[in-house]
Amino acid sequence: MDDGAMATLWATIFGFTKVIDLSSESMVTLQERMVHLTEQLSMPLIEVSLIINRWIKALMTRLEELADEHDESLPETVTSPIPLKDNNNESNNFNYDLERVLKMVDDDRMDILDTLIRVTIEEEKLSLMSALLFMRNWEYEMRKRLEQVQRPGQLFSPVTFEDGF
Repeated sequence: MDDGAMATLWATIFGFTKVIDLSSESMVTLQERMVHLTEQLSMPLIEVSLIINRWIKALMTRLEELADEHDESLPETVTSPIPLKDNNNESNNFNYDLERVLKMVDDDRMDILDTLIRVTIEEEKLSLMSALLFMRNWEYEMRKRLEQVQRPGQLFSPVTFEDGF
């Protein structure tokens, strides 16, 4: 079963009234807004990654609650990140102080992206499953970029996107 069918299946089990696939106009709206904002604010990789991770955790928590209420379980394709291609399982050979990195992020800029995501999800009436699968795609993209980081400073490189992302 592909992810689209899985999203439809789970949304039906949980009683959502509106199921949206990842190619819908609502998803395009969210994608365009997020790409535009991250580029306009020159958001660093670490900040975008942190916000995406925060959203995935929140959406997963709610979906797991709903699954438990209905004595169901979520499939691994939903609960796990999209696997990276050619993952060599080697960690980067640099040391950094995580607390120092977290102190350097711009909380206001992150709040703006967080708010944009929340408002768009509410405005477009996206289902939890659709929003989660959308965020999984962004997570995949950010993880690909994080895998390429060779120095701590690269965590603060602005995120840019190719046409068509």
